Amino acid sequence: MNAAAIDQSMMRHALTLARRGLGRTWPNPSVGAVIWRMEGEQPIIVGRGFTQPGGRPHAETEAIAMAGEAARGASMAVTLEPCAHHGKTPPCAEAIIKAGIIRVISAIADPDPRVDGGGLAILRSAGIEVVTGVLADEARAVNLGFIHKVNDQRPLITLKLAQTADGYAGVTGRQLMVSSASSKQRVHLARANHDAIMVGVGTVLADNPDLTCRLPGMMQFSPIRIVIDTHLSTPINSRLVETCGTVPTWILIGPNVSENSVEVMQEKGVIIERVASNANGHLDMRDAMRVLAKRGVTRILSEGGPLLAEALVDADLVDTIEIYTSPDRLGREGVLAVRPGLRARIENKHLFDGAEPVAIGRDRLVHYSRIK
Repeated sequence: MNAAAIDQSMMRHALTLARRGLGRTWPNPSVGAVIWRMEGEQPIIVGRGFTQPGGRPHAETEAIAMAGEAARGASMAVTLEPCAHHGKTPPCAEAIIKAGIIRVISAIADPDPRVDGGGLAILRSAGIEVVTGVLADEARAVNLGFIHKVNDQRPLITLKLAQTADGYAGVTGRQLMVSSASSKQRVHLARANHDAIMVGVGTVLADNPDLTCRLPGMMQFSPIRIVIDTHLSTPINSRLVETCGTVPTWILIGPNVSENSVEVMQEKGVIIERVASNANGHLDMRDAMRVLAKRGVTRILSEGGPLLAEALVDADLVDTIEIYTSPDRLGREGVLAVRPGLRARIENKHLFDGAEPVAIGRDRLVHYSRIK
Protein backbone atom coordinates (compact mmCIF):
# COMPACT_ATOMS: atom_id res chain seq x y z
CA MET A 1 0.00 0.00 0.00
CA ASN A 2 1.55 3.33 -1.07
CA ALA A 3 1.55 6.51 1.02
CA ALA A 4 -1.44 8.09 -0.79
CA ALA A 5 -3.53 4.94 -0.32
CA ILE A 6 -2.62 4.82 3.38
CA ASP A 7 -3.56 8.49 3.78
CA GLN A 8 -6.96 7.83 2.21
CA SER A 9 -7.54 4.72 4.34
CA MET A 10 -6.75 6.59 7.56
CA MET A 11 -8.89 9.57 6.52
CA ARG A 12 -11.78 7.26 5.71
CA HIS A 13 -11.45 5.83 9.23
CA ALA A 14 -11.39 9.38 10.66
CA LEU A 15 -14.55 10.28 8.72
CA THR A 16 -16.31 7.25 10.17
CA LEU A 17 -15.38 8.48 13.64
CA ALA A 18 -16.57 12.02 12.82
CA ARG A 19 -20.01 10.73 11.86
CA ARG A 20 -20.41 9.28 15.36
CA GLY A 21 -20.62 12.75 16.83
CA LEU A 22 -23.17 14.25 14.44
CA GLY A 23 -26.06 15.77 16.33
CA ARG A 24 -24.17 15.98 19.62
CA THR A 25 -21.25 18.38 19.14
CA TRP A 26 -22.96 21.63 18.15
CA PRO A 27 -22.12 24.49 18.06
CA ASN A 28 -18.76 22.88 17.26
CA PRO A 29 -18.10 20.67 14.24
CA SER A 30 -17.95 16.89 14.57
CA VAL A 31 -14.37 15.89 13.77
CA GLY A 32 -12.57 12.55 13.60
CA ALA A 33 -8.83 11.95 14.09
CA VAL A 34 -6.62 8.90 13.66
CA ILE A 35 -2.92 8.54 14.65
CA TRP A 36 -0.79 5.81 13.15
CA ARG A 37 2.79 4.60 12.90
CA MET A 38 4.40 2.59 10.14
CA GLU A 39 5.79 -0.84 10.96
CA GLY A 40 7.55 -1.82 7.80
CA GLU A 41 4.99 -1.21 5.07
CA GLN A 42 1.97 -1.59 7.39
CA PRO A 43 0.21 1.29 9.18
CA ILE A 44 -0.56 0.54 12.84
CA ILE A 45 -3.22 2.73 14.47
CA VAL A 46 -2.13 3.90 17.92
CA GLY A 47 -4.80 6.53 18.67
CA ARG A 48 -8.18 7.66 17.48
CA GLY A 49 -10.87 10.02 18.66
CA PHE A 50 -13.86 12.11 17.73
CA THR A 51 -15.37 15.31 19.08
CA GLN A 52 -17.17 14.61 22.33
CA PRO A 53 -20.73 15.72 23.24
CA GLY A 54 -21.02 19.47 23.59
CA GLY A 55 -18.00 19.98 21.33
CA ARG A 56 -15.21 19.15 23.78
CA PRO A 57 -12.75 17.52 24.11
CA HIS A 58 -11.76 17.81 20.48
CA ALA A 59 -10.98 14.80 18.29
CA GLU A 60 -7.25 15.52 18.10
CA THR A 61 -6.74 15.63 21.86
CA GLU A 62 -8.81 12.46 22.29
CA ALA A 63 -6.61 10.64 19.77
CA ILE A 64 -3.41 12.00 21.34
CA ALA A 65 -4.53 10.90 24.81
CA MET A 66 -5.11 7.37 23.52
CA ALA A 67 -1.77 7.23 21.70
CA GLY A 68 0.33 8.57 24.55
CA GLU A 69 4.06 8.32 23.80
CA ALA A 70 3.30 6.33 20.65
CA ALA A 71 2.21 9.62 19.06
CA ARG A 72 5.84 10.79 18.91
CA GLY A 73 7.07 10.38 15.35
CA ALA A 74 3.61 9.28 14.14
CA SER A 75 1.17 10.62 11.53
CA MET A 76 -2.34 11.98 12.07
CA ALA A 77 -5.36 12.15 9.77
CA VAL A 78 -7.96 14.72 10.82
CA THR A 79 -11.20 15.53 9.00
CA LEU A 80 -11.04 19.29 9.68
CA GLU A 81 -8.10 21.62 10.09
CA PRO A 82 -6.86 21.60 13.72
CA CYS A 83 -7.95 24.69 15.63
CA ALA A 84 -5.50 27.53 16.13
CA HIS A 85 -7.24 29.74 18.69
CA HIS A 86 -7.31 29.72 22.47
CA GLY A 87 -10.86 29.09 23.71
CA LYS A 88 -11.97 26.97 26.63
CA THR A 89 -9.14 24.62 25.66
CA PRO A 90 -5.69 25.27 24.13
CA PRO A 91 -5.36 25.03 20.33
CA CYS A 92 -5.23 21.51 18.91
CA ALA A 93 -2.38 22.59 16.63
CA GLU A 94 -0.23 23.19 19.71
CA ALA A 95 -1.27 19.83 21.22
CA ILE A 96 -0.20 18.08 18.01
CA ILE A 97 3.22 19.75 18.13
CA LYS A 98 3.66 18.93 21.82
CA ALA A 99 2.75 15.28 21.16
CA GLY A 100 5.60 14.97 18.67
CA ILE A 101 3.48 14.11 15.64
CA ILE A 102 5.54 14.68 12.48
CA ARG A 103 2.93 14.48 9.70
CA VAL A 104 -0.68 15.70 9.53
CA ILE A 105 -3.23 14.92 6.80
CA SER A 106 -6.12 17.41 6.89
CA ALA A 107 -9.19 16.93 4.69
CA ILE A 108 -10.54 20.50 4.62
CA ALA A 109 -9.79 23.91 6.08
CA ASP A 110 -11.79 25.18 9.05
CA PRO A 111 -14.04 28.05 7.85
CA ASP A 112 -14.09 29.60 11.33
CA PRO A 113 -12.32 32.97 10.87
CA ARG A 114 -10.37 32.29 14.09
CA VAL A 115 -8.73 29.35 12.27
CA ASP A 116 -9.09 29.47 8.45
CA GLY A 117 -5.61 28.21 7.63
CA GLY A 118 -4.02 29.32 10.89
CA GLY A 119 -3.90 25.82 12.34
CA LEU A 120 -2.06 24.44 9.34
CA ALA A 121 0.32 27.42 9.37
CA ILE A 122 1.23 26.70 13.00
CA LEU A 123 1.95 23.07 12.15
CA ARG A 124 4.10 23.96 9.14
CA SER A 125 6.05 26.55 11.12
CA ALA A 126 6.92 23.80 13.62
CA GLY A 127 8.38 21.67 10.83
CA ILE A 128 5.44 19.24 10.60
CA GLU A 129 4.64 17.90 7.14
CA VAL A 130 1.09 18.88 6.18
CA VAL A 131 -0.99 17.25 3.43
CA THR A 132 -4.38 18.75 2.57
CA GLY A 133 -7.42 17.85 0.48
CA VAL A 134 -7.56 14.10 1.19
CA LEU A 135 -11.21 12.98 0.77
CA ALA A 136 -12.21 16.64 0.91
CA ASP A 137 -15.67 16.13 -0.61
CA GLU A 138 -16.57 13.46 1.95
CA ALA A 139 -15.29 15.64 4.79
CA ARG A 140 -17.26 18.62 3.53
CA ALA A 141 -20.43 16.51 3.47
CA VAL A 142 -19.91 15.43 7.09
CA ASN A 143 -19.50 18.99 8.32
CA LEU A 144 -21.73 20.82 5.85
CA GLY A 145 -23.94 22.03 8.70
CA PHE A 146 -21.00 23.65 10.48
CA ILE A 147 -19.76 25.14 7.21
CA HIS A 148 -23.21 26.60 6.49
CA LYS A 149 -23.41 28.01 10.02
CA VAL A 150 -20.12 29.86 9.60
CA ASN A 151 -20.32 30.89 5.95
CA ASP A 152 -24.06 31.27 5.31
CA GLN A 153 -25.49 31.92 8.79
CA ARG A 154 -27.86 28.98 8.50
CA PRO A 155 -27.93 25.30 9.49
CA LEU A 156 -27.98 22.35 7.13
CA ILE A 157 -31.57 21.23 6.57
CA THR A 158 -32.69 17.71 5.79
CA LEU A 159 -36.30 17.64 4.67
CA LYS A 160 -38.25 14.45 5.44
CA LEU A 161 -41.67 13.76 3.95
CA ALA A 162 -43.91 10.68 3.93
CA GLN A 163 -46.71 10.00 1.48
CA THR A 164 -49.21 7.36 0.46
CA ALA A 165 -48.90 5.63 -2.92
CA ASP A 166 -51.29 8.22 -4.37
CA GLY A 167 -49.26 11.13 -3.02
CA TYR A 168 -51.01 12.23 0.18
CA ALA A 169 -49.46 13.11 3.54
CA GLY A 170 -52.74 12.75 5.38
CA VAL A 171 -56.20 14.16 5.88
CA THR A 172 -56.78 17.71 7.09
CA GLY A 173 -56.98 17.87 10.88
CA ARG A 174 -56.34 14.17 11.43
CA GLN A 175 -53.16 12.20 11.97
CA LEU A 176 -52.47 9.50 9.39
CA MET A 177 -49.87 6.78 9.94
CA VAL A 178 -48.18 6.55 6.54
CA SER A 179 -44.73 5.04 7.12
CA SER A 180 -43.86 1.46 7.97
CA ALA A 181 -42.06 0.41 11.15
CA SER A 182 -38.76 0.14 9.24
CA SER A 183 -39.09 3.68 7.90
CA LYS A 184 -39.91 5.02 11.35
CA GLN A 185 -36.81 3.36 12.79
CA ARG A 186 -34.67 4.98 10.11
CA VAL A 187 -36.21 8.38 10.84
CA HIS A 188 -35.57 7.99 14.57
CA LEU A 189 -31.93 7.21 13.82
CA ALA A 190 -31.78 10.34 11.65
CA ARG A 191 -33.19 12.35 14.56
CA ALA A 192 -30.23 11.29 16.70
CA ASN A 193 -27.82 12.54 14.00
CA HIS A 194 -29.25 16.06 13.88
CA ASP A 195 -29.06 18.91 16.37
CA ALA A 196 -32.77 19.65 16.08
CA ILE A 197 -36.09 18.39 14.75
CA MET A 198 -38.29 21.09 13.26
CA VAL A 199 -42.03 21.16 12.58
CA GLY A 200 -44.67 23.76 11.92
CA VAL A 201 -47.39 24.51 14.43
CA GLY A 202 -49.89 22.73 12.17
CA THR A 203 -48.14 19.44 12.89
CA VAL A 204 -48.27 20.17 16.61
CA LEU A 205 -52.00 20.89 16.49
CA ALA A 206 -52.82 17.87 14.33
CA ASP A 207 -50.52 15.22 15.82
CA ASN A 208 -49.39 16.44 19.28
CA PRO A 209 -46.04 14.70 18.65
CA ASP A 210 -43.19 13.87 21.02
CA LEU A 211 -40.44 14.32 18.39
CA THR A 212 -37.92 12.24 20.34
CA CYS A 213 -35.57 9.42 19.40
CA ARG A 214 -37.32 6.32 20.66
CA LEU A 215 -34.95 3.63 19.46
CA PRO A 216 -33.87 1.33 22.32
CA GLY A 217 -31.09 2.94 24.33
CA MET A 218 -31.09 6.16 22.29
CA MET A 219 -33.60 8.39 24.07
CA GLN A 220 -30.69 10.41 25.48
CA PHE A 221 -29.73 11.33 21.91
CA SER A 222 -33.03 13.11 21.27
CA PRO A 223 -32.29 16.53 19.76
CA ILE A 224 -33.97 19.80 20.62
CA ARG A 225 -37.47 20.32 19.18
CA ILE A 226 -38.16 23.48 17.15
CA VAL A 227 -41.65 24.74 16.26
CA ILE A 228 -42.30 27.35 13.56
CA ASP A 229 -45.28 29.16 15.10
CA THR A 230 -45.93 32.72 13.91
CA HIS A 231 -48.76 33.48 16.36
CA LEU A 232 -47.65 31.23 19.25
CA SER A 233 -50.58 28.84 18.85
CA THR A 234 -48.80 25.85 20.39
CA PRO A 235 -51.07 24.54 23.19
CA ILE A 236 -49.69 24.93 26.68
CA ASN A 237 -50.63 21.28 27.37
CA SER A 238 -48.98 19.88 24.24
CA ARG A 239 -46.37 17.16 24.68
CA LEU A 240 -43.64 19.44 23.36
CA VAL A 241 -44.35 21.93 26.14
CA GLU A 242 -45.00 19.41 28.91
CA THR A 243 -41.74 17.54 28.23
CA CYS A 244 -39.46 20.52 27.57
CA GLY A 245 -37.72 19.99 30.90
CA THR A 246 -36.44 16.66 29.60
CA VAL A 247 -35.93 17.46 25.91
CA PRO A 248 -35.66 21.20 25.10
CA THR A 249 -38.38 22.86 23.03
CA TRP A 250 -37.75 26.07 21.14
CA ILE A 251 -40.58 28.01 19.50
CA LEU A 252 -39.91 30.60 16.79
CA ILE A 253 -42.59 33.29 16.76
CA GLY A 254 -43.44 36.46 14.86
CA PRO A 255 -42.77 39.99 16.11
CA ASN A 256 -46.37 40.72 17.13
CA VAL A 257 -46.98 38.03 19.76
CA SER A 258 -47.80 39.57 23.16
CA GLU A 259 -45.23 39.49 25.94
CA ASN A 260 -47.80 37.89 28.25
CA SER A 261 -48.15 34.89 25.93
CA VAL A 262 -44.38 34.61 25.68
CA GLU A 263 -43.97 34.72 29.46
CA VAL A 264 -46.48 31.91 29.96
CA MET A 265 -44.45 29.65 27.67
CA GLN A 266 -41.15 30.72 29.19
CA GLU A 267 -42.44 29.87 32.65
CA LYS A 268 -42.96 26.32 31.36
CA GLY A 269 -39.31 26.22 30.28
CA VAL A 270 -39.83 26.77 26.55
CA ILE A 271 -37.20 28.83 24.71
CA ILE A 272 -38.85 31.57 22.65
CA GLU A 273 -37.16 33.38 19.77
CA ARG A 274 -38.75 36.23 17.85
CA VAL A 275 -38.25 36.21 14.08
CA ALA A 276 -39.04 38.75 11.38
CA SER A 277 -42.17 38.28 9.28
CA ASN A 278 -42.32 38.23 5.48
CA ALA A 279 -44.72 40.09 3.22
CA ASN A 280 -47.37 37.38 3.69
CA GLY A 281 -47.31 37.67 7.47
CA HIS A 282 -45.52 34.31 7.94
CA LEU A 283 -42.12 33.89 9.52
CA ASP A 284 -39.23 34.86 7.31
CA MET A 285 -37.53 31.48 7.04
CA ARG A 286 -34.13 32.91 6.22
CA ASP A 287 -34.25 35.10 9.32
CA ALA A 288 -35.45 32.08 11.31
CA MET A 289 -32.42 30.08 10.20
CA ARG A 290 -30.11 32.99 10.99
CA VAL A 291 -31.51 33.05 14.52
CA LEU A 292 -30.93 29.32 14.92
CA ALA A 293 -27.42 29.48 13.47
CA LYS A 294 -26.57 32.30 15.87
CA ARG A 295 -27.60 29.99 18.72
CA GLY A 296 -25.20 27.37 17.38
CA VAL A 297 -27.54 24.97 15.57
CA THR A 298 -25.80 23.28 12.62
CA ARG A 299 -28.10 20.42 11.52
CA ILE A 300 -31.92 20.36 11.34
CA LEU A 301 -34.22 17.49 10.40
CA SER A 302 -37.45 19.08 9.20
CA GLU A 303 -40.42 16.78 9.80
CA GLY A 304 -43.15 19.33 9.29
CA GLY A 305 -45.93 19.22 6.76
CA PRO A 306 -46.06 20.18 3.09
CA LEU A 307 -46.45 23.92 3.75
CA LEU A 308 -43.27 24.13 5.83
CA ALA A 309 -41.43 21.95 3.33
CA GLU A 310 -42.33 24.21 0.43
CA ALA A 311 -41.48 27.35 2.41
CA LEU A 312 -38.00 26.01 3.14
CA VAL A 313 -37.36 25.05 -0.46
CA ASP A 314 -38.74 28.38 -1.70
CA ALA A 315 -36.23 30.12 0.56
CA ASP A 316 -33.41 27.97 -0.91
CA LEU A 317 -32.60 26.50 2.50
CA VAL A 318 -32.85 22.74 1.90
CA ASP A 319 -29.78 20.55 1.40
CA THR A 320 -31.28 17.07 1.22
CA ILE A 321 -34.81 15.73 0.78
CA GLU A 322 -35.99 12.26 1.74
CA ILE A 323 -39.42 11.14 0.57
CA TYR A 324 -40.86 7.89 1.93
CA THR A 325 -43.68 6.38 -0.11
CA SER A 326 -46.01 3.74 1.31
CA PRO A 327 -47.46 1.03 -0.97
CA ASP A 328 -50.90 1.85 0.47
CA ARG A 329 -53.23 4.35 -1.15
CA LEU A 330 -55.35 6.88 0.69
CA GLY A 331 -58.06 6.38 -1.91
CA ARG A 332 -59.65 9.80 -1.54
CA GLU A 333 -58.76 13.47 -1.45
CA GLY A 334 -56.24 14.45 1.19
CA VAL A 335 -53.32 16.77 1.85
CA LEU A 336 -50.71 16.53 -0.90
CA ALA A 337 -47.33 15.57 0.54
CA VAL A 338 -45.37 17.24 -2.25
CA ARG A 339 -47.00 20.48 -3.31
CA PRO A 340 -46.60 21.68 -6.92
CA GLY A 341 -43.91 24.25 -6.10
CA LEU A 342 -41.82 21.72 -4.21
CA ARG A 343 -42.28 19.09 -6.91
CA ALA A 344 -41.15 21.51 -9.60
CA ARG A 345 -37.97 22.21 -7.69
CA ILE A 346 -36.98 18.64 -6.85
CA GLU A 347 -37.63 17.58 -10.44
CA ASN A 348 -35.37 20.38 -11.71
CA LYS A 349 -32.09 18.60 -12.53
CA HIS A 350 -30.20 21.86 -12.02
CA LEU A 351 -31.37 22.16 -8.41
CA PHE A 352 -31.56 18.62 -6.99
CA ASP A 353 -30.06 15.27 -7.88
CA GLY A 354 -32.40 12.35 -7.19
CA ALA A 355 -30.95 8.95 -6.32
CA GLU A 356 -32.44 5.63 -7.31
CA PRO A 357 -35.28 4.52 -4.99
CA VAL A 358 -34.38 2.08 -2.22
CA ALA A 359 -36.61 -0.24 -0.23
CA ILE A 360 -37.06 0.51 3.47
CA GLY A 361 -39.21 -2.33 4.72
CA ARG A 362 -42.37 -2.13 2.64
CA ASP A 363 -41.81 1.52 1.79
CA ARG A 364 -39.79 3.15 -0.97
CA LEU A 365 -37.30 5.94 -0.20
CA VAL A 366 -36.00 8.48 -2.69
CA HIS A 367 -33.13 10.73 -1.60
CA TYR A 368 -32.55 14.10 -3.29
CA SER A 369 -29.33 16.07 -2.85
CA ARG A 370 -28.96 19.78 -3.50
CA ILE A 371 -26.65 20.52 -6.39
CA LYS A 372 -23.89 22.87 -5.28
